[in-house]
Amino acid sequence: MAEKAKQAEVEATEAKTTETPEIQVSEAQKNPEQFLKDFNWHNYQEGIDEVEDSQLQEFEKLVADNFVDTLDDEVVEGEVIHITDRDAIIDINAKSEGVISLNEFRYNPDLKVGDKVEVLIDVREDATGQLVLSHRKARVIKAWDRVNAAHDNGEIVKGFVKCRTKGGMIVDVFGIEAFLPGSQIDVKPIRDYDAYVNKTMEFKVVKINHEFKNVVVSHKALIEADIEEQKKEIISQLEKGQVLEGVVKNITSYGVFIDLGGVDGLVHITDLSWSRINHPNEIVELDQKLNVVILDFDEDKSRIQLGLKQLSKHPWDALGEDVKVGDKVKGKVVVIADYGAFIEVAEGVEGLIHVSEMSWSTHLRSAQDFVSVGDEVEAQILTLDREERKMSLGIKQLTPDPWTDITTKYPVGSTHKGIVRNFTNFGVFVELEEGIDGLIYISDLSWTKKIKHPSEFCNVGDELEVVVLELDVEGRKLSLGHKQTTENPWDKYEAEFAVGTSHTAEISDIVDKGATIEFNEDIVAFVPARHLEKEDGKKLKKGEEAEFKIIEFNKEFKRVVASHTAIFREEEAKIVKAAAKKAANAAAEAKPTLGDANETLQALKDKMDGKK
Repeated sequence: MAEKAKQAEVEATEAKTTETPEIQVSEAQKNPEQFLKDFNWHNYQEGIDEVEDSQLQEFEKLVADNFVDTLDDEVVEGEVIHITDRDAIIDINAKSEGVISLNEFRYNPDLKVGDKVEVLIDVREDATGQLVLSHRKARVIKAWDRVNAAHDNGEIVKGFVKCRTKGGMIVDVFGIEAFLPGSQIDVKPIRDYDAYVNKTMEFKVVKINHEFKNVVVSHKALIEADIEEQKKEIISQLEKGQVLEGVVKNITSYGVFIDLGGVDGLVHITDLSWSRINHPNEIVELDQKLNVVILDFDEDKSRIQLGLKQLSKHPWDALGEDVKVGDKVKGKVVVIADYGAFIEVAEGVEGLIHVSEMSWSTHLRSAQDFVSVGDEVEAQILTLDREERKMSLGIKQLTPDPWTDITTKYPVGSTHKGIVRNFTNFGVFVELEEGIDGLIYISDLSWTKKIKHPSEFCNVGDELEVVVLELDVEGRKLSLGHKQTTENPWDKYEAEFAVGTSHTAEISDIVDKGATIEFNEDIVAFVPARHLEKEDGKKLKKGEEAEFKIIEFNKEFKRVVASHTAIFREEEAKIVKAAAKKAANAAAEAKPTLGDANETLQALKDKMDGKK
């Protein structure tokens, strides 16, 4: 461009030197006065030679055709004439070419010589005389017009992904930093955002906020239209039983979502494998390609149910015909419930061991007491239904039934030791050995204690000595007794506390309608209220010691009734009887008068009433 300017100056100078002398001579010779009158003294003083107007216009046209006006903030179009490792050389028809860093073209990695680009004159002449241009600033000036036009027209734009940010990515679009939400990057979930950084991609402008100068773009929107067409085509061809290839899109605890090419289907966890699994990631992994079969879909085919295990033969169909009831099998515990455990005896073939088939014991226990998930166990096939695909197993059948020789091991009257396993309101269950349980009724726990609930007498896990009272082999029932292991203390108490015997004790407690007294640790007697009266007419109180007479003793019901009043009442009766006898003897000897006899009886009566 500098050469073009010099050429224009040379042409103008030649025109002046060839034509001007002829004009000057002719004018000066023809009309000297007029020449002097029109002479431009200012140009002469400035050292400017006079040029005709036509020549000036031609020169101005030449400059206008070959040079640009380098005003500030004006965007002009330039051409890439050379590219170095760091810069792009741009020709804008100015005196010299401009330089722009290639960093400003990161969004356009395909930049090449000959491309037209918009630039802004940043510095018209730096220290080295170089023209400095800016493509980024030019893009910013034009960016908003382009962004708005792209949004209004649905135009596809290119953008450079600069970096990650919270919830998405920052994209350079026309020099404007736009936001790309994570959900708008692709139709499938993105697991590695960093893989998109420093990449140039196509986008659609989906939202513009003019007030805050915010732009939102979407890459997902570009492919959704194509996917929608694919989706319609796939849905129109769906049939139950059809096998399709898909890609694992998402894995949840309840199943796997498969991308069938724009259409998503769900493989429920129960349709992944014939065997039990705890989580789908045991079978599949993300982005894995696999074949699935269509099991079902709704009317509009928006919900598609898929299956994976259905592509392989059912394990029950492959189960050998030689497997039969009574056979022993080995397997692994896969699931435990309160009522039993499921054992996988072959891949996809399970049998149930009910808790009642785990032990010969009859008292209530849970399956967790016998097995744990993952245990390898051996069992016997009890039932087998190939059509219903059900199998029941038993563990206890592998050991002898302890009730087979029960009469030999536990005859009536024999004494044994057992462990307390359970309580009921009416008694205690005691285990003599695995599978042999017996019941001790609450009345057979103690000879002397009045027990309202068995927990008052013993605890679960205690060892008790028992005697076999009854044996029902067919009903598999044992009746046991604990108190029978010791002598009945009431046998000796029957003589010691016979009716009419007297004993000294203190009032233990005042109860309704009387009081209680403890003669020893076994004998607790009841004293009716009217039998608490002392000789002086007062009643015994709690803690007061006195003599009592047994007025009732019942060994069967363990009932003892005592009386303090009977002690001195009996003494009074003896005195009356003795006085009467003495009076009778005296009458026989002295023949007393009737008044003497009355006087004696009155004195006795007064004594009894406490007057004397």
